[in-house]
Amino acid sequence: MKNSTIVNIVLALAVAGLYIIYFTGNKKDKSTQTDMGKGNDKPLTIAYVKMDSMLFTYELAKKLNTEFASKREDYKKEYTEKRIKFERDAASFQEKVQRGGFLTEDRARQEQERLGAVQQEVQKLDYDLTQKLSEMQEQIKQQIVDSISSFLKNYNETKKYDVILNSASMLEGSPQYNITKEVTQGLNDRYKSFTK
Repeated sequence: MKNSTIVNIVLALAVAGLYIIYFTGNKKDKSTQTDMGKGNDKPLTIAYVKMDSMLFTYELAKKLNTEFASKREDYKKEYTEKRIKFERDAASFQEKVQRGGFLTEDRARQEQERLGAVQQEVQKLDYDLTQKLSEMQEQIKQQIVDSISSFLKNYNETKKYDVILNSASMLEGSPQYNITKEVTQGLNDRYKSFTK
């Protein structure tokens, strides 16, 4: 479960990163595009990042994913403890009913209603914790995407690439255009300066 969640986060971030990179690249007005069509062509400068590998080496992403995994384990433990307690109480109730352990039917009915309420609480807890984890995962994804996007904007002010792609959307790419290591180093340097 842990690995599939991490893989899902990485894939979601890769898609989001591609989306951001695609839509936040240098925007040129129509007059520039028209001039290029008239023979003033300049070579298109392209670079790409391997988003999936970058996310495994970006310190912020690693920290957030570790915190998420810890919180998920805490929630899982809380839910499991309550579910196991309910299952024990329900089994005890069944056993007591079978051996006639209740003095009155009214008392048995009260216990059954109490167990029904506990079961609903356990189900609600499962739903609430799943929702919290989903929201937390979305916030983490957004935080990482925002961080990478803002870094790439600043990074590209000096590099002046026309296009920065996510390698997940490419079929083939020359290693000379791979800026993953440089971008990851810059992200980590910026993260370390913020955490000091």
